[in-house]
Amino acid sequence: MVSAAALELDGLTRRFGEREALSDVSLSLAAGRTLVVFGPNGAGKTTLLRVLATLLRPHAGSVRVLGSELPRESWALRGRVGLLAHEPMLYRELSARENLRFHARLHGVAQERVEELLELLAVGARAAEPLRTLSRGMVQRVAVARTVLHEPDLLLLDEPTSNLDPAAVELVAPLIGAASRCTRVICSHDPGGGLAEADVVLGLRAGRPALLRAAGEVDVGEIGELYR
Repeated sequence: MVSAAALELDGLTRRFGEREALSDVSLSLAAGRTLVVFGPNGAGKTTLLRVLATLLRPHAGSVRVLGSELPRESWALRGRVGLLAHEPMLYRELSARENLRFHARLHGVAQERVEELLELLAVGARAAEPLRTLSRGMVQRVAVARTVLHEPDLLLLDEPTSNLDPAAVELVAPLIGAASRCTRVICSHDPGGGLAEADVVLGLRAGRPALLRAAGEVDVGEIGELYR
């Protein structure tokens, strides 16, 4: 059963100097649903994820995530969110196992969870090698493991399958796909694939909402217009 709203944004605005990276973004997303965000580079997609992850403070408007008001209650939210960004947020000189063990200690997660994820994502055979020696696809698998290590309620995913081959996409799907049953916010440049994942679609252009509808009411052509 779908519960109350997991995300409630009302007039969210975030500036960098004089430039508004996000301007007057308002939406509501029920728990367990998926919001897919489309828009060209610089549209504000990554900024939105960083605000929701408590890494950036909103300058105006109200933001409530999983019942916590941001930024006032950021402390209550951080352990309930998993962020998979363009940068893997891992230490290149450490091994995959060492990286995950470090994050497990931060979150109070048992070390058995680390080994479970290494095996699930077929990283175990190379888990002792420095991250800098691994392929981008293998590093992305480790980044997925870091994202879900603490079993978050909200997944914030920026192009989550980038650098992954089809076999790896199948490996990560149970953890960050619809089967995870998490509330998800996904930034995508893939209209077809993104629509297949979405319950709600948000289109951004220059930081402003240009499209906000249920996924079933949006077609690929409308998403393509965002990039023109």
